[in-house]
Amino acid sequence: MSNKVKSKKYWDTLTAARELFWKHGFRRVTIQEVCDKAGVSKMTFYKFFPNKIELAKTVFEHEVDNGMDRINNLISEHASGEEMLKEIILLKVKGTNDISPEFLADFYTDNEPDLKNFVMNKSNEAWTTIIGYWEQLQERGVFRDDVKPEFLLKVQMKIQELLNDEELAGMYDSTQELILEITRFVAYGIAKR
Repeated sequence: MSNKVKSKKYWDTLTAARELFWKHGFRRVTIQEVCDKAGVSKMTFYKFFPNKIELAKTVFEHEVDNGMDRINNLISEHASGEEMLKEIILLKVKGTNDISPEFLADFYTDNEPDLKNFVMNKSNEAWTTIIGYWEQLQERGVFRDDVKPEFLLKVQMKIQELLNDEELAGMYDSTQELILEITRFVAYGIAKR
């Protein structure tokens, strides 16, 4: 995403798309529905985005970048390990609030190779940054230094498999509840806190 200042109509379009995509997934939402919700014409839409895939990529990139900014701010506050884990879990919950199963399927398991590759690459970039943060926190003594940061990346990949497990997902009222359970398990294990 470029760092150029964007117009109000651009942000209205991005916000409308995010709301609709979170609720219905991007496949089920039409460009016209995004335009209607944003209060822009299709001509204006096409000034900003060549197609719906590019809009979806921009929405995803914006969300990941905002999440990374929040994590960076949290780390720079020098919170304790427990405070940081609680905040990261809360960020995860807030970040997944109102996400439909359709959204998760569209963004993480879609057959559109351009979108799938984009999501994978952007996620890997984020995880590389998170591994760097983890190493900093280990050096500061916030987290255990006997856990390899790369382990987190592998766990994240397995978590994605768990999110796609229909039997496991059926045990929870929502995808968000499952994500929170997984996050708590990874952060705290099964011991009482």
